[in-house]
Amino acid sequence: MRSTPRRATATGALVATAALLALGLQTGAQAAAPTGAARAQTAQADPGALPRALSPAQRTALVKAATADTPATAQQLGLSADEKLLVRDVAQDRDGTTHTRYERTYRGLPVLGGDLVVSEAPSGTTEAVARASRTALTGLAGTTARITPAAAERRALGSAVAEGGRQAEAARAPRKVVWLAQGNEPVLAYETVVGGLQHDGTPSELHVVTDAGTGAELFRWQAVHTGTGNTQYSGQVTVGSVQSGGSFQLTDGGRGNHNTTNLNRGTSGTGTLFSGPDDIWGNGQAANTETAAADAAYGAGLTWDYYKNVHGRSGIRGDGVGASSRVHYGNNYVNAFWQDSCFCMTYGDGAGNAKPLTSIDVAAHEMTHGVTSNTARLVYSGESGGLNEATSDIFAAAVEFHAANPNDPGDYLVGEKIDIRGNGTPLRYMDRPSRDGSSKDAWYSGIGGIDVHYSSGPANHWFYLLSEGSGAKTVNGVAYDSPTSDGLPVTGIGREKAALIWYKALTTKFTSTTNYAGARTGTLAVATELYGATSPEVKSVTDAWAGINVGARPGGGNPGGPSFENAADVAIPDNGAAVTSSVTVSGVTGNAPTALQVEVDIIHTWRGDLVVDLLAPDGTVYNLKPFSAGDSADNVQETYTVNASSEVANGVWKLRAQDRAAQDTGYINRVKLTF
Repeated sequence: MRSTPRRATATGALVATAALLALGLQTGAQAAAPTGAARAQTAQADPGALPRALSPAQRTALVKAATADTPATAQQLGLSADEKLLVRDVAQDRDGTTHTRYERTYRGLPVLGGDLVVSEAPSGTTEAVARASRTALTGLAGTTARITPAAAERRALGSAVAEGGRQAEAARAPRKVVWLAQGNEPVLAYETVVGGLQHDGTPSELHVVTDAGTGAELFRWQAVHTGTGNTQYSGQVTVGSVQSGGSFQLTDGGRGNHNTTNLNRGTSGTGTLFSGPDDIWGNGQAANTETAAADAAYGAGLTWDYYKNVHGRSGIRGDGVGASSRVHYGNNYVNAFWQDSCFCMTYGDGAGNAKPLTSIDVAAHEMTHGVTSNTARLVYSGESGGLNEATSDIFAAAVEFHAANPNDPGDYLVGEKIDIRGNGTPLRYMDRPSRDGSSKDAWYSGIGGIDVHYSSGPANHWFYLLSEGSGAKTVNGVAYDSPTSDGLPVTGIGREKAALIWYKALTTKFTSTTNYAGARTGTLAVATELYGATSPEVKSVTDAWAGINVGARPGGGNPGGPSFENAADVAIPDNGAAVTSSVTVSGVTGNAPTALQVEVDIIHTWRGDLVVDLLAPDGTVYNLKPFSAGDSADNVQETYTVNASSEVANGVWKLRAQDRAAQDTGYINRVKLTF
């Protein structure tokens, strides 16, 4: 079913809700024309590759058409008769290229980790398929469970208590599912959602996946993502409201009827809609209950306008329906969060109930969790969880800059207004994330094992580097100094272009299990679509990833050394024996360098099943690319850095490639070594 791609393709990567921290506009009517930021972001971009602004009716029509075609699509994808596709979202480029996001079922059971995105040209030709997992479901033994739902529920409740949860209870009966983790065989399982409270008082929606055969826990993730009005943080602003009889209500009729309610220190329910005899909300002081409402409503409006005017997205789900903002959650609650289950953002009032978490960037952060949940649905755990959090920080910065509010000017700081730490410092820093004491500046192999608010650091750092470049500089009066992990400079392309690249990758390339390597592949594919493969933008995207230790730069860090290459094509047999392409090195004195650059160009219809190694003249094996079932992109076109200092330079070096799965074709196009 694969055709030759017109564009570069992306890799693949479950989620429902998120919180701001791990601790414990445009005002008035929405504009129809693109803003200055939107025009700046599209400069030099291929107009056809830009996202098309879809009205709710147009999106509904595309979803309906895709739904009618799901049997044919499933057949084209080679799915078995037991598998069905469910359309979850549709995005479209201006040239008519359509990106349809699917969930999958097996014998009627949801397949967790089975989501995929199919990109089709206007002609109907399939251009690319991004899969959360490439593993076939044919290996599933059956759908009869050996343990009872009650046993699965008990296991899930125990997991919630072990995490410090309180008042834990199953929010609904365990449901039988197929668990499809990256690179692993499918497992019949139960998914249990545990309600109650997390250790810091945040509501809990803990998803626990239990093996239906053994009762062992397979995976868990948290689905609560923590993360004219007289406002506390933004000054006097315009907020959307409606008049009902003789009173006004804080419902934004111009933005999908988004409403703002008062939980009045409660921790459940929808709250009471703010209303009053006039259209003036708050007085700028935290003691006035309407002040936090004004900030929350203003932030939600700014975020709605940003997504609509810059990216053409009509609301969180793209259906023109507004969410809700609930303020005054709990007592001295120092957090904010998004929940899919209520389609709402919720804000605590901070320590002493004096610093509500309702600043612009916090509102945009939480609302973006909703956008992520309705697009890529990056699972809120491991590397995909870090990317989920980073996505909210990235667009929090983008919204803040776009708003251009003089009382809260745009910056690359997260939560600088709400003073969570009590010492006037921000919650997070994007130029050098480690400044907060916990976040990481660069990727490393164990980063998926830490809290998602800290594993988000490298992606935040990537966005800053791509936007502004490396080194010291001052933006809007704030001093930044951003280093790179490889010590080489990065040239910024501007945050409008950087945000566009991330948004389009999120909506058309990323899946639920996308990791850092997959995010690199996805953003490079988008940058290529928008600006061309040889553009400065693609180079900066590549360099920014190298700057956080994800992938290498073209030519590596030693472009001046002697180079040797082999450009003869070597066919790679499908699911067959390994093949090699030899490079003879001569005239180099002594051993190979500590940073030997290995430039690999392999043309292949699915890179995930390839294992690529470099063999030294004495036979020592250096693995360049491991088997990765979740990597659904085409081709291996990267420069790897190898510490080969123990090897004699002169001799015959070999690039070895092996295809370890069926139904794929490809060949080694070229290999180049730079000493």
